[in-house]
Amino acid sequence: MLAAERRDVLLSRLRTAGKVVAKEIAAELGVAEDMIRRDLRELAAAGLCQRVYGGALPVSPAVADYATRATVATSSKERVAAAAAALIRPGATVLLDGGTTALAVTAALPADLAATIVTHSPTVAAALVGHPAVDVYVLGGRLFKHSAVTCGAATAEAARGISADLFLMGVTGVHEEAGLTTGDPDEAAMKRTLAGRAADTYVLASSEKVGTASPFTVLPPAEVTGIVTDADPEHPALRSLRAGGVSVVPAFPGGSEGNRSG
Repeated sequence: MLAAERRDVLLSRLRTAGKVVAKEIAAELGVAEDMIRRDLRELAAAGLCQRVYGGALPVSPAVADYATRATVATSSKERVAAAAAALIRPGATVLLDGGTTALAVTAALPADLAATIVTHSPTVAAALVGHPAVDVYVLGGRLFKHSAVTCGAATAEAARGISADLFLMGVTGVHEEAGLTTGDPDEAAMKRTLAGRAADTYVLASSEKVGTASPFTVLPPAEVTGIVTDADPEHPALRSLRAGGVSVVPAFPGGSEGNRSG
């Protein structure tokens, strides 16, 4: 089998099974496991998979730059944003992450919402200027331009003074084995810090992120309150997560907080 044919098989398996186990597919194809590992390294270098111990997982499309991500799956993000906005109660103190889905949450908020929103995203903060009854607090620090958020020691120190009712957290990948992931270690650490400052943490997961992985783990799915997503409820990753006791909040027409599955 030619190298190009093997890579086609690997990519097809990633799409259909959601993962590649190097040892298993090497035996199936009758080739050396080292050959499969080399193929996976090449696919990972081309941005076509996320290598993990023993094989690979589908790569998240949400690792592109901020401007590109703003044009990806916009309808999906709007559905997730609407469902997430419904979780915010009047008078609540909310930590709102950065990123394009979090920005969509600001557009989905009721115009008369009275709440306190704390964010480390300058773009999210600016979008809240038009909400007269929302008090906005911005956590300062070094700007991580990929997601247009602040992070680092100064941001983490500021976050430790916050006690929030709710954290709406963005990630780039949601996978039953890899967990909740993102593409930068400092950003992953910042998200963990913010999650530790909220009574409840919900993950904003538009459909293109479900079943994919990025290099750095934020949290295991079992450590968040729920995952808000418009992905097909029968998606293999969601079935596995629900089987593990993770709550899934549907974000599709007819879906609501009251229709959670877990």
